[in-house]
Amino acid sequence: MEHEKTFRTKTGFCHILSDKIILSRDGIIGNVAKITVGNGISRILLIYSTISIFLIYSAYSSFQKGENVSVLFFGLLAIFLIYGIIKSINNSATPIIERSKIKEVKFINAKVGLTRSRFEILFEDENGKLKKRLIMLPGSLNDGTNETEKALTIMKGERILAT
Repeated sequence: MEHEKTFRTKTGFCHILSDKIILSRDGIIGNVAKITVGNGISRILLIYSTISIFLIYSAYSSFQKGENVSVLFFGLLAIFLIYGIIKSINNSATPIIERSKIKEVKFINAKVGLTRSRFEILFEDENGKLKKRLIMLPGSLNDGTNETEKALTIMKGERILAT
């Protein structure tokens, strides 16, 4: 079998092969992600859009009743979700990325207690469109620091991430 290097992710494992990167899902979190997201993000964006529409409707109803605090709360929450939808529109959940199609790889370190470390891979999909694939690394409760170091070592060793 071809030589591969593997590290843990939030929902499974990332396998670095000589010609491609394969993301596999494992365990309970991976199974839930497989059901809700699948290999595309359109389903989750549709869910967020539905929630945003409901929040906008709730803000409008509260406005008609003169409940200004509710208007502000529902409105801000809807704006936050819409911002997330717009920012995520070019994201991909593809499990296989050809290394030859990768344009750029960034590493974003975790903000303690707020975010996880992650890789952002900008690549060209089969239709020639630029897409972004996030590889979320394990959090602090799952030995995230050690797994992040291991992932960084592998990505730099394979010359996917610039040193």
